[in-house]
Amino acid sequence: MKNQYLNKILKARVYDVAVETPLDPMKILSERLGNEVLLKREDLQPVFSFKLRGAYNKIVHLSTAARNKGVIAASAGNHAQGVALSAHKLGIKALIVMPRTTPGIKVEAVRRMGAKVVLFGDTYDEACEQARLLAKENGMTFIHPYDDPDVIAGQGTIAAEILHHGAESIHAIFVPVGGGGLLAGVAAYVKALYPRIKVIGVEPDDAPCLYEALKHKRRVVLDQVGIFADGVAVRQVGKEPFRVARACVDEVVLASTDEICAAIKDIFDDTRSIAEPAGALALAGLKKYVQRRRLRHKRLIAIDSGANTNFDRLRHVSERAEMGERREALLAVTIPERPGSFLKFCRLIGKRSITEFNYRFADDRDAHVFVGIQLNHGHEEKNEVVRQLRDKKYPVIDMTDNEMAKLHIRYMVGGHADKVENENLYRFQFPERPGALLDFLACIGQRWNISLFHYRNHGAAYGRVLVGVQLPPEDKKAFQSYLDTLGYDFWDETGNPVYKLFLG
Repeated sequence: MKNQYLNKILKARVYDVAVETPLDPMKILSERLGNEVLLKREDLQPVFSFKLRGAYNKIVHLSTAARNKGVIAASAGNHAQGVALSAHKLGIKALIVMPRTTPGIKVEAVRRMGAKVVLFGDTYDEACEQARLLAKENGMTFIHPYDDPDVIAGQGTIAAEILHHGAESIHAIFVPVGGGGLLAGVAAYVKALYPRIKVIGVEPDDAPCLYEALKHKRRVVLDQVGIFADGVAVRQVGKEPFRVARACVDEVVLASTDEICAAIKDIFDDTRSIAEPAGALALAGLKKYVQRRRLRHKRLIAIDSGANTNFDRLRHVSERAEMGERREALLAVTIPERPGSFLKFCRLIGKRSITEFNYRFADDRDAHVFVGIQLNHGHEEKNEVVRQLRDKKYPVIDMTDNEMAKLHIRYMVGGHADKVENENLYRFQFPERPGALLDFLACIGQRWNISLFHYRNHGAAYGRVLVGVQLPPEDKKAFQSYLDTLGYDFWDETGNPVYKLFLG
């Protein structure tokens, strides 16, 4: 099997449309992990993904009769662009069936290449079934994204390029897995020439089709898959990729959404490029593998498989990246409801940067605070913070791994407070720097009771805080004079109709 694919990969035709991509060193991450980490930059292909290699190698070997009838494919986007570009290059008509959940940037990219697009179903499998039906009805050739020897051989040319850079020193190659075509091509080629090099597949933990297949020793169909990493959202691994994987793949690692987001940030930090979730998947698995095996001083390679992502998805990526890297802890802390308690609490946290601070008055006994804390030393530092708070008799709930808290509750802390009296609402802006929030609370939180507080660090130059303060009528003039001495920009929002509707 390995020699069969070695021959096919050596004879594959991909460079009519593809380019040989660089193997970039990740200096920042390498230093942090204590290993040499290299990134295979398939995001630099003309369609920003490796998929055109396999698509072109399949299409270029079609007979003249098959070319004349055209080609059809089903894809969440990257294979679609590969087929569309390949067909355009060879003057062949192409029809692409894409799930309705496909990011718009991928749909428009396919259309710009001259292919006709049909949106059908919510998953790849539904789109694939429709594409096969249309292929039969129209006599077109179906170009499978991964379950085809010619496609697998085209993807395997990536391994040939990697090994050109000094195979003897490589410890492991990490490969993202959807249907398994890329993994099969890379694994077959590497194991035929350098069987000691580990080839490790990486899947999202909410789409583990190969992981489950290897565990059960047969292909299984997942009930459902997550679509955050839409490029690998496949319910069943391909038949041929599974056959190759059983013989050639050393291991499969699963990565969470937060870990994928952290890997996207790592790629940006080292290369100033933005990977799509599936593109960063292999690096997320590499980092997890290093941590579990406690590897040191090894040469490790991750394939960045693509960069086709919607810009608006970056909001979610940014929000979750610190979680995936264990650089932020989310805690629910109960503190006494009285003036000065906020300041005392913040002083206990110390000089650690607060990333989020949400609170709303509930009663005159306890205040429940939703707080995010930036961590420099991961899990151990978080445990130390929790211990310090509990030693001071603060009830604490760790929400760092609580999905409901991360997805919903952080945005819902607030609402009406029927028992709050004499509340005035102010919006503040101050220069963002470590300790700035503590300084702010030191100024404002000692004399008057804070009844509402909302802050989130967005990486901007200025911190923005919304504060509710209980001010008896006789204190308003003194408070206004106090604000004038602080030096912070502020706006009185007490009369804002949105406050009255949702918070007052």
